[in-house]
Amino acid sequence: MIIASNVSKKFGRLKALDNVSVTCNKGECIALIGPNASGKTTFIKTILGMVVQDSGFITFNGNNILHHWQYREQIGYMPQTGRYPDNMTIGHVMDMMKDIRGDTVSLDEDLVIAFDLKSLMKKRMRTLSGGTRQKVSASLAFLFNPFVLILDEPTAGLDPVASEILKGKIITEKEKGKLILITSHVLSELDDLVTQIIYMQEGKICFHKSIEELRTDTGEERLNKAIAHFMSNQQK
Repeated sequence: MIIASNVSKKFGRLKALDNVSVTCNKGECIALIGPNASGKTTFIKTILGMVVQDSGFITFNGNNILHHWQYREQIGYMPQTGRYPDNMTIGHVMDMMKDIRGDTVSLDEDLVIAFDLKSLMKKRMRTLSGGTRQKVSASLAFLFNPFVLILDEPTAGLDPVASEILKGKIITEKEKGKLILITSHVLSELDDLVTQIIYMQEGKICFHKSIEELRTDTGEERLNKAIAHFMSNQQK
């Protein structure tokens, strides 16, 4: 569904992406992990068309994204930190996004209902806690029933109940055959969600494996221990 071929990007002297090639297929829930400044956010923004690569290309369903911008209608994006006009209410933000997208036929309001946002629609964004902002961002990512979901630190700031609600929704959408990309520093949150791991470091992909392969290679069941095992071997 999404194929990156030899994608590179520099910001001044910093090489944020270094010849990145990877294939992400539908029906997979893929964790994109790595240390800070490893290139994860730049790669996500390149997929979204928010950053244009210096070389290489990315295709979405066989079409080069530089020439077929409509592909973005099929992606739901949850940023790590959602930024909204302070004076708008939750309801205004939801209505604005519906007007922009223009597709209100097949709305998915599962998270709006599960997070009880219906009762908060008149609350202004500036009054919201960080956790409630995350709930709004998550609800918007899923609202238009996209084929692809890109979730950047999705459980950050959420209380345990809300986190479990969101994880349940991610599993449900994965089982529908959607492609889901998740970045997270809390690896324990990913154990029950992901089917594949992409590990990045210094702008390069160190490995792209299924969770079963990683567990077999490292002898560890838990993702955080498997990654720690991999990194310790890399440093030897």
